[in-house]
Amino acid sequence: MDKSSTRKALVEARLNMPDRLARADLLQRVMRIWLVGRPDTVIGAYWPIKGEFDPLPALYRWQEDAILTQDLSSNPALAQVERAQLATESIAGRSPRKIGLPVVNKLHKTLVFHAWYPGCPMEEDAYGIPKPKDTEVVVPTLLFVPCVGYGPGGYRLGYGGGFYDRTLATLQPRPFTVGLGYKNGWLPDLEPEPHDVPLDALLNDNGVVWPV
Repeated sequence: MDKSSTRKALVEARLNMPDRLARADLLQRVMRIWLVGRPDTVIGAYWPIKGEFDPLPALYRWQEDAILTQDLSSNPALAQVERAQLATESIAGRSPRKIGLPVVNKLHKTLVFHAWYPGCPMEEDAYGIPKPKDTEVVVPTLLFVPCVGYGPGGYRLGYGGGFYDRTLATLQPRPFTVGLGYKNGWLPDLEPEPHDVPLDALLNDNGVVWPV
């Protein structure tokens, strides 16, 4: 497989998907269901580029649900009122759950995760991708990773920079890793290279792809 040409073709196809919004809605639901029962309180994700699936709405709802669960146990009526209010209020300060977005370490070419919440200060990194500005560093126990393509065994095709592989090699303990992509990103003939680190799970708009 020519990974360079495959990568280019997949990105172009993703950008031109006529039903991308509908597929994104399905994957949001898959994510939210998959997260039910997970013990994690810090989750790392990414800012979507080049037509990537956006995981942040599902994670914001995951963060919001922690507050509603607490309030529902003490005052069900209050929790119902808050459901409407929280849609327009920052909940980062109240929720025990945190969302992290990657910031590139230029020296080591690895990723460090900084807390993100809707409306937090942002700036562009060296690659023109928005990142949180001056928010706290967080260490995720669960990491959602974007996939240009993905294949058997939990292996992904990324953009070729190696940032995630290098980051996962240094994080201790290693977070549980979940790849996110649309169903047309499936590459049945994808062969891993020696440095490739397999993901623990893969989700697409049809559901759980790996493990099967």
